[in-house]
Amino acid sequence: MNQKKSLTILLEVIWWVATVIAVFALIYPIRRALPVWPFQGWNIAFIVVLITFTRYIFLLQYTFLAKMQVIKVVVILLLFPLIFALVGGLHGFMNYIEEQSWDPLTGHLPAEQKRAIESYIWGVMIFFGAGSIVASPVLAGRLFLSVWRTRNRGTV
Repeated sequence: MNQKKSLTILLEVIWWVATVIAVFALIYPIRRALPVWPFQGWNIAFIVVLITFTRYIFLLQYTFLAKMQVIKVVVILLLFPLIFALVGGLHGFMNYIEEQSWDPLTGHLPAEQKRAIESYIWGVMIFFGAGSIVASPVLAGRLFLSVWRTRNRGTV
């Protein structure tokens, strides 16, 4: 294996480790305060998607996808159903809070801690949920541009 490929793999591993650390850091306060967090899967998905897609948008030339034309086209096609799934997940969270309020989740907490954790959960879910929804079509455009550039100019 040449040095460039091994450095690309090392960089990818480092980014995935950083993403896992970010997920644990962001989920830990919620898990500590709530015995049951029904949107944990969506929360983790939003964080992973936003960090990973943003990284691919700006650092595509340093990733393993840089020269893989067929995989980029497949990812572009898979991004559109993913957008609908992400919108559905964020909508499900917001619908749950509107219909049932925060009481089933945070009703057991003291008033001050209750307001703080509700604000934190709302901020994390909306920021990463909306960010992942926006990053998905932007990544599709970036991958499309990369496919065009690689085919016509030989660059990423």
